[in-house]
Amino acid sequence: MTIFSLTRSRATGVAAAVTAATVAAALGLFAVTNAPHAHAATAKHRVLFDDAHAETAGNADWIISTAMPDPTVQNPDPQAETDWTGAISSWGVALQKTGGYSLETNTKAITYGDTSNPQDLSNFDELVLPEPNTLLTAAEKTAVMKFVQNGGGLFLVVDHTGSDRNNDGYDSPAIANDLMKNNSVDGNDPFGLSVDLLNIVSGFPKAISDSSNAVINGPFGTVTGGAIYNGTTMTLHTADNPNAKGLVYVANATPGGSTGAFFATSTFGSGRVAIWGDSSDIDDGTGESGNTLYDGWNDPNATDAQLGLNATAWLAGGGTSTTSPTPTTTPTGTPSPTPTSTASPTPTPTPTGTGGSSCTAAQLLGNSGFETGSASPWTASSEVRINSSASEPARSGSYDAWLDGRGTAHTDTLSQPVSVPTGCSTAALDFWLHINTAETSTTTAWDKMSVEVLDSSGSVLSTLGTFSNLNAASGYVRHSYNLAAYAGQTVTLEFTATEGSKLQTSFVLDDTSVNVS
Repeated sequence: MTIFSLTRSRATGVAAAVTAATVAAALGLFAVTNAPHAHAATAKHRVLFDDAHAETAGNADWIISTAMPDPTVQNPDPQAETDWTGAISSWGVALQKTGGYSLETNTKAITYGDTSNPQDLSNFDELVLPEPNTLLTAAEKTAVMKFVQNGGGLFLVVDHTGSDRNNDGYDSPAIANDLMKNNSVDGNDPFGLSVDLLNIVSGFPKAISDSSNAVINGPFGTVTGGAIYNGTTMTLHTADNPNAKGLVYVANATPGGSTGAFFATSTFGSGRVAIWGDSSDIDDGTGESGNTLYDGWNDPNATDAQLGLNATAWLAGGGTSTTSPTPTTTPTGTPSPTPTSTASPTPTPTPTGTGGSSCTAAQLLGNSGFETGSASPWTASSEVRINSSASEPARSGSYDAWLDGRGTAHTDTLSQPVSVPTGCSTAALDFWLHINTAETSTTTAWDKMSVEVLDSSGSVLSTLGTFSNLNAASGYVRHSYNLAAYAGQTVTLEFTATEGSKLQTSFVLDDTSVNVS
């Protein structure tokens, strides 16, 4: 049985088309030592974007797509940043368009070496932490550090001090410093970097001059500088790690110096690290409705897109392959190094359908738009309203399903079993959700809705998403989730909405579907 719990997140974008030469370069390997995961030339770079540490708290929306973990469920061939929904969708779309990247989003605890977790770091070349707003646990910090030590890439994006979006006492500079200082692998300044506790209101930091640097002059173009709209800098400790290097510096700093680095890189073990000092630069201005966004990714006074994409390529190295690693060559013909570490666990592919002619394309949910005027074949708790009133109008047709909205302590559930066939390459849950609230808090989730998948005994297999009064918006928002992992099973999809004892929040569903092909 599958149960759905609803939650919310945010977005980005990228503009210019990528030439064939750029694509070829983006797929190549950089001729540097300790390149993480150097593999066969046909391998793709596998990048995991995190959404498990409050990256969508408050006004943030740092996701590449609302379809998680697989953004291609929302659109398998995105051409514009709006083809995927999220404030960093431009970043994801630009990588997807090259054909050389496999992208996923993580929504649960970070692991390394857990073969039961399809999003385990052993299955990826790079982890992106886009302004995390909750501390990583001790186990997660160990996982991240071992992943980098064994050849992975870590991309940390932070914001200014005082940017605690979920009011838990920790903002991204503190969280980044905690990862680097308080971990079980190496707490002695392993990267030679620390995030400064500053709030720099504005400015246009400039890139150093280094024609050989693969981030400054990389496959996606030349970086001239960045933009600050409330951000911070890094301090370099080259005595602790001589590979710490500042690439972009604020105006009052000395280029190449130990202070004032707005973008910095380093290495640890066989892996690579990059830290960026302002999340405004990854924001493409196209996140979910209700968020105040700024298009820093395409800022005409900066080269943020080139910086983010070049750094992603450098951190990902040669990509991941499930075949035995073999030497390949860089665009200059220099043999790439073989992996310097064999300690990382064997990658386990994410479960998917097998594809092929045995699959019949279909939509599997009954009464998917609630147009019968009743719930069946959905199972609904007694106070769920199959609604046709103007107070909560349908997105299409005449009816929707209205959960909560009572203003009293209350829980509504709506569920339907579905049999996910084998032999299909795509299986996706899709629905439109409108959240309307009388709550006034901009920081506390008083009323919540979850989307979950349950097995035949009612045990939760996974929570696909969660939403709250903080996600209220003026209209319907589309959400998509990949169900391919449940091929060959009958599961139950369930929406559970729980309301507090005072002000109302309504969770209104319409145009649901489970499509297979």
